[in-house]
Amino acid sequence: MSEERKNIYLCLASMSPSGAEQKYVQEAFDTNRVVPMGPNVNAFEQDLSNFANCNSDGSKLDCTVVCLSSGTSAVHLALISCGVQAGDEVLVQSFTFCASSHPITYLGAKPIFVGSEPTTWNMDPVLLEKAIIDRKEKTGKYPKAIVPVALYGMPYDCEKIMAIADRYGIPVVEDAAEGMGSRFNGQVLSTFGKCGVLSFNGNKMITTSGGGALICRSKEEANEVMWYATQARDAYPYYQHTAIGYNYRMSNVCAGIGRGQMTVLDDHIAHHKHVQSLYEELLKNVPGVHIHKQPEDPRYDANFWLCAATIDKDVHVKGQENTYKEVITSAVGGAAGVIHAVDSATTDCQPNENVEALRVFMLDKKVECRPVWKPMHKQPVYEGAPVYTNEVETEIFKVGFCLPAGPYVTDDDVKYIVECIKEAIA
Repeated sequence: MSEERKNIYLCLASMSPSGAEQKYVQEAFDTNRVVPMGPNVNAFEQDLSNFANCNSDGSKLDCTVVCLSSGTSAVHLALISCGVQAGDEVLVQSFTFCASSHPITYLGAKPIFVGSEPTTWNMDPVLLEKAIIDRKEKTGKYPKAIVPVALYGMPYDCEKIMAIADRYGIPVVEDAAEGMGSRFNGQVLSTFGKCGVLSFNGNKMITTSGGGALICRSKEEANEVMWYATQARDAYPYYQHTAIGYNYRMSNVCAGIGRGQMTVLDDHIAHHKHVQSLYEELLKNVPGVHIHKQPEDPRYDANFWLCAATIDKDVHVKGQENTYKEVITSAVGGAAGVIHAVDSATTDCQPNENVEALRVFMLDKKVECRPVWKPMHKQPVYEGAPVYTNEVETEIFKVGFCLPAGPYVTDDDVKYIVECIKEAIA
């Protein structure tokens, strides 16, 4: 392969070839609506509602969408909608990005982490019920909410989790930030629980450059969320507040990008599924490397936002004897902004040496290949937090990695990536 090969990024949403984004953004400037809220926001919310409310069998739901500044803000407002307050406990999947759990702490509440099942890598329903019963015995009350996560776009077991939640009367906040367009039994993820979270970060299925949305089950709940998202102002001709609000509304410019992106959402989902199937075919005979697949159950329909895989511990990767020797001094793995310096190259819970060696090897080949999320209950910031786990997610973290899958990834790119993996373990 040529040394001039392009960089192949993990997942990067693309602009639609129709230029629809430019049209709607230009309208925002032409009408001087370069502000939070506006006609693009209203139209984008309607587009999202139309998408979320359509089941594969043709039946309709009646959800209402509120566009926000980020997926993190959507989690925050969803918890408020569930009545979460300081001192409450919230059950949350441990195997996830920090935005699933950090908003719990914003409210002064306490995250209770739940481990994963080995098939989907998502919240284990058995451990979930165990946690609910045990927290009731220990505290005298049930947790205030449950937050399952669509890890890398893989559906969680909506049927079992919702049945457990209903049994104990606990509302569910679905974190489908990575799962836009994924379905369970034909129904869009984020429409099963009390609230559903979407993200439009630059690396998601569609992007508004930043931003997110909260899917609510009624217009009344959506209005309450919107009130909190616009500084919780009461109906007076001056500013009066009876609650703490937030500046969380999406801008009219960003929503214009989102309106254009909705025209390519189905194409993006189809592309990610195609890339996944190609990885499955090309990696099936590579010893020690296992692509993560969705369960052989017709109810599961993943968007495969990221294609994840594992590598056996005993598989040697070129250069692994040199891993974790030097302290990292700059952001890696898609990180942006400022990072804190560290004084050690290792932690007490990290990917195996061959996983790190594979990341470095692939980076030299201009391929981004990241570790999977480090479980939240293994993060120093959550040291001592209660956790109910069989450590499935911890073991996956040690052997797992993610492969490029975005709209810019071609069939030839996938073939090149797999050949690089073969070269790395040769």
